[in-house]
Formats: sequence, structure tokens, C-alpha cells
Amino acid sequence: MAGVQRPRAPHLQVYRPQISSVLSIFHRMTGCALGVGTLLLAWWLLAAATGPEAFATAQGFFGSWFGRLVLFGFTWALSYHFLNGIRHLFWDAGLGFELSTMAKSGWAVLVGSVAITLALWVLGYAMAAPQGVPA
Repeated sequence: MAGVQRPRAPHLQVYRPQISSVLSIFHRMTGCALGVGTLLLAWWLLAAATGPEAFATAQGFFGSWFGRLVLFGFTWALSYHFLNGIRHLFWDAGLGFELSTMAKSGWAVLVGSVAITLALWVLGYAMAAPQGVPA
């Protein structure tokens, strides 16, 4: 029995990446990113509660080009994870397992997450822009 070779399960080196496998990896990655983003949100809230100096430091970070890039990535991760979670809810109900439906819903999640992210940022910048001086 000691010399019997047990078969190994195929892994990423064997299978060609498909939309569902790539989106599954993205779902896990965005889940981790959301955890880190939540810690950053907690830092910002604690800084706001601590005082003006701490809040200015946090605002300085989030207002920098790198901080805005982090916030943009957090927004995309949140919208992607949300939409892909809805996709998984349909799967839990036994719907959408046909290969063509899986591919279409996967692309819809990708396109939808980018569209939601861009719409939120355009809306955010539009609302933050200084309004005209009232007459």
C-alpha cells in the first residue's frame, strides 16, 4: 500500500482559465481588499473622532493621488463583490449554471462593476464641485 501513487487533483496548471474561474479568484481577492478597505474606513472614522490633527492626517492621505487610487479600487472591489454576490445567490437557487449563462452573467458583473464605479465617482466629483454663487 505504501507504494501506491494516488491521483492528484487537477489545478491551475492543468485547466485553461475560464471566465468563471477568473471571476472566482477576483471574488476572493476583492473580499480581502474589502477587509483592508474597512480598516482604512475605521482609521478615517477614528481620526475624525480623535481631533482635527488626526483627521487632517487621514484626509491628507485620502486626498492624495495614492489615497484616491486606493478609494477608487475600494469602490470597484465593493461594486464587483456586490454584483458577483448576487450572481452567486442565483447559483444558490439553482439558476444560471448553463455555460452560456455563466459567461454572460460573468461579463455582466465585470461591465456592471466598472460602470457603477465610474458612475459613483463622476457623481461624487459633480456633487463636490463648487456650485455657482447665488445671485
